[in-house]
Amino acid sequence: MSDGTTILTYEGITPAIDPEAFVAPGARVIGNVQIGAGASIWYNAVIRGDIGSIRIGARTNVQDGSVIHITGGRYDTVIGEDVLIGHLAMVHGCTLHDRAFVGFGAIVMDGCVIESDGMLAAGAMLTPGKRIPSGQLWSGRPAKYMRDLSSEEMAGNQKGVAGYVEEGRRHKRAVAESR
Repeated sequence: MSDGTTILTYEGITPAIDPEAFVAPGARVIGNVQIGAGASIWYNAVIRGDIGSIRIGARTNVQDGSVIHITGGRYDTVIGEDVLIGHLAMVHGCTLHDRAFVGFGAIVMDGCVIESDGMLAAGAMLTPGKRIPSGQLWSGRPAKYMRDLSSEEMAGNQKGVAGYVEEGRRHKRAVAESR
């Protein structure tokens, strides 16, 4: 694409991107990747499905500079619907259930699971095989349980999802108008 976005077929597999999704200029989406309706992949994010598959659900956002990859032969990456992935996060060979939250600069490693409404704080590192149960906040390097999230905090995360869906629509229009 002339806008700097790379959607690359790799070994005969082309990313499947819903027409309602937004993929920002400068983002890289490679190989065996599916992106759902209303999802947004922001500037300079890299989603590399070269040695396994990556699934990103509807209305999920992958913010600027984040990297999503897989562990070949062991762990694909499955990201549910309504997931927030903060700027500069690294998500690798793991599962993020619907409404999971990964904070700015956080790392989710191989075989990890963040359950629905689970939250990994900014800058935290979830080491291989760990699981964040639903409704819990984990923080630190390595990440550990901090506390349960309030219903207000979980609702606030979902407001953030809705905001990113709308912002993605606005950016998609702006990119189209600038061509």
